[in-house]
Amino acid sequence: MHRWASVCAQLPARRLALLVLPLMLGLPALQAAATSLTPPAAPIASAERKLLAEAVAVMLFVVVPVFVLTPWVAWRYRRRNPRSRYQPEWSFSWLLEVLIWGVPAIVVTVLGYKVWTRTQALDPYRRLTADTAPLEVQVVGLDWKWLFIYPEQHIATVNAPVFPVGRPVHLQLTSDSVMVSLLMPRLAGQIYAMPGMTTQLSLQADKAGRYLGENTQYNGSGFANQRFTAQAMPPQDFAAWVQGVRANGERLDAARYAKVAARAAQDQPLYFSQVQDGLFDGLVAKYHGHSHLPANHPPAGEAAHGH
Repeated sequence: MHRWASVCAQLPARRLALLVLPLMLGLPALQAAATSLTPPAAPIASAERKLLAEAVAVMLFVVVPVFVLTPWVAWRYRRRNPRSRYQPEWSFSWLLEVLIWGVPAIVVTVLGYKVWTRTQALDPYRRLTADTAPLEVQVVGLDWKWLFIYPEQHIATVNAPVFPVGRPVHLQLTSDSVMVSLLMPRLAGQIYAMPGMTTQLSLQADKAGRYLGENTQYNGSGFANQRFTAQAMPPQDFAAWVQGVRANGERLDAARYAKVAARAAQDQPLYFSQVQDGLFDGLVAKYHGHSHLPANHPPAGEAAHGH
């Protein structure tokens, strides 16, 4: 450390600045990409953060030289610098052409390869594989709230999804309003939902906790309030939670759903111990003359690691 400090002390101020500037520019960007604003709590989110960090690191090969060389060239070839060579007839350099076009071409190639391969591996329609069957959850985007239906447990919640830790969760999404976009940044990627259509998303929480979920697609005056808190808990606690919701006693039928779907923000979570059979499919079918669409079949393959 003392040897490094001694070497730096002997360098001219301008050369020392050129040495330190790339570190000042590059390290914060790498750190931001590596740590992320929302530390992942699931394999999907971890894979996405890793891809982001790799993409930032590759792009720094272009960004850092530009920020370093631009002020250096301006200073080196300023008009009053007698040591800069004056070459009015200069017009071409193979070295500069290779650097200017070759480096960006390599960056684009590397990024294209990574994005293509990761897009295939992190397809949101690919279900996670595990020793236990995934928990099925049907999600409906409303103005300005989210309805979560658990068809196997015959319960539902508004703005209060709960998932068991360590078990894959398969979400089937639609909207009974305008286009919405579901994002739970610490658990999974982002997916759109549209009226009359269904999309899919898989996730798995690695540890217990409370995680932000929100709509990222602007859909009116209540857009800012269309958020919820997802909770991940151990399997035994999840089973107890299901029993607690079943004891609530309120039934979610067509009449109650009409009140839930009214255009208004939902300040407090709602819990329903019973759900009318076929409610989710009926919400999709009503946009097609009440004709039910064929079921989606996600592509077969190995387990996805993220979206």
